[in-house]
Amino acid sequence: MTQGGTNLPRVGGYNQAVVLDAIRTAGPVSRVELAPLTGLTSQTVSNVVRRLLDAGLITEAGQAPSSGGKRRTLLSARADGAYAVGVQLDPDAAVVAVVDLAGTVQGTRRVRLTDPGDPAAVVAKIAAAARRLTARVPVDPARLLGTGIATPGPIDGTAGEVVLPPNFPGWGRVPLLEMFGEATGMPVAMDNDATVAAIGERWIGGRDRAGSFLFVYLGTGIGAGIVLNNTVLHGDTSNAGEFGHMSVAPGKRVCHCGGTACLGPYVSPAAVVADLVERHGRPAADRLGLEGTPESVHADWQRLCGAARRGEPVAVRAVREAAALIGRAARGAVALLDVSRVVLGGDALRGIEELMCEEIAAAVNSTSVARAIRPVTVEKSVIGEAVGAVGAASLILHGTYAPGWRMLTER
Repeated sequence: MTQGGTNLPRVGGYNQAVVLDAIRTAGPVSRVELAPLTGLTSQTVSNVVRRLLDAGLITEAGQAPSSGGKRRTLLSARADGAYAVGVQLDPDAAVVAVVDLAGTVQGTRRVRLTDPGDPAAVVAKIAAAARRLTARVPVDPARLLGTGIATPGPIDGTAGEVVLPPNFPGWGRVPLLEMFGEATGMPVAMDNDATVAAIGERWIGGRDRAGSFLFVYLGTGIGAGIVLNNTVLHGDTSNAGEFGHMSVAPGKRVCHCGGTACLGPYVSPAAVVADLVERHGRPAADRLGLEGTPESVHADWQRLCGAARRGEPVAVRAVREAAALIGRAARGAVALLDVSRVVLGGDALRGIEELMCEEIAAAVNSTSVARAIRPVTVEKSVIGEAVGAVGAASLILHGTYAPGWRMLTER
């Protein structure tokens, strides 16, 4: 179901967003079909479609099969109608992507961050990489709308600041939105990485992600994005979805928030590798090629996931145990939110999506309150491992072209 438009005056921009969102979600679609999809009159739909065609945001994509009368012209979003840059910020590296209106990645660049403790150096390095990337890919500069940033939280959404993000030593309150705006010379939008991933999944997923879902994002840490009835929840401080702080079971590990029952310290890649080394000893770690040092976490995690894909029992058990804990936390979130879908994404899931989905699905369906009405499905992201960067780009595309009440109040 798409969001409805309004036939009141002074809402032309909102109606254009409603129609474009409907075309992206349900397309190819005819003008006649758009009226019931959007709640707009046929005349309003025709006017809006004409403006979208003139702006180069949609295109006429052939005709529907004849049903006895005049064949209807079908409309689709035009991929080259708009572009955005997306940045996924992680302690080890940043991923920069250029994404078109259809959600297709036109180019990517991975930027290794050798000094993650210096925010100014991080921003300058990423901005330079983004400039090189946009110069290399075939993008009309006039249709490049801005840059989206997916950053680890917590964030102060009102101030545009990142506040004491874990794994970024020395970062306090960093005005990241302003810094990227000055460095890129473009409009910038920012949100925490899990929420960004959920926005991207909804925007790119179209009809496959319409409705409601919980997006669980696994990178250096773990977070969640929440979509209810096609609306992304941000919370009062823009930090909804701090999934890593879901309480699972008291343990010895202290979370950076001070708690000892938080999920995060037990399911991050660093924690899973450390648990494996501690439980099975150096011989098992050596067989898998794990160094077990703070500097080797990224490489160790890739080797552990590779071993799990090959069916190595020790690696499979480590992944399944982490997934079971995630599933326990997801079960509570699903019961609270009453969503029928959990989506998994993030670059740390590469190659182990099926194992994770299987274990989490078993957990969320074991005692789900609504399971007698419908099972909860657990699926991997339609975007894939680049969901952070693509989601960041969709912050710009979604924010510009997706319907929201903010558009009705702006003057």
